[in-house]
Amino acid sequence: MSDQAMTDHDDFAFEPVRGLPALPPKGETVLWQGRPSAPALAWHAYGLRWVALYFAAILIWRCGAGFVDAGLMGAVVYGIPHAVLGLIAAGIIYAMAWVQARSTVYTITSSRVAMRIGAALTVTLNVPYTQIASAGLDLRRYGNGTIALVTKGETRLSYLMCWPHVRPWHANPTQPALRCIPDAARIAKILADAAETRVAQPAVSRANPPFSAIAAE
Repeated sequence: MSDQAMTDHDDFAFEPVRGLPALPPKGETVLWQGRPSAPALAWHAYGLRWVALYFAAILIWRCGAGFVDAGLMGAVVYGIPHAVLGLIAAGIIYAMAWVQARSTVYTITSSRVAMRIGAALTVTLNVPYTQIASAGLDLRRYGNGTIALVTKGETRLSYLMCWPHVRPWHANPTQPALRCIPDAARIAKILADAAETRVAQPAVSRANPPFSAIAAE
């Protein structure tokens, strides 16, 4: 496989290897596969924590107002509708994160990072190690974390197309990311070792640009 990053349409296509649009070339080994943690994705990427804080503040305010007007019963009556709305909003957000997590497959091989992403429109993003300038780990509680990839050259990826599988608040350039993965420190070590081994291998230079990105429409 040429050292080229691209997105390939993967709409209901048969996958010879889970998460990959084609069989890996001879000599390429799959080192790890995984997906985001749905609770972590909902909390950090979909903003569930902010929604929870918003409804908690509204609930406290309405319960307080009800208590002043009619005591404990008033607090309950005033608070129940907002509590129900908050639970519905949280349920919708978690459901979206769950669907996104279930449709995602991150793959680390001996030659590249592959990301099958997208719930409605599924694409596969391939990033070879020779076109990764650096990678950063954002480690959070319980071992969950995000590994962001900084690519070389003039590559331009669509932030909206790749979201939420990007480093937050870094749209120029967009940094594709393995988002909210469990045991992130161990996965980062696998990625670092594989990239170091791959980049250390001699490569034949090509006349054409070594990296291109084709965005799915």
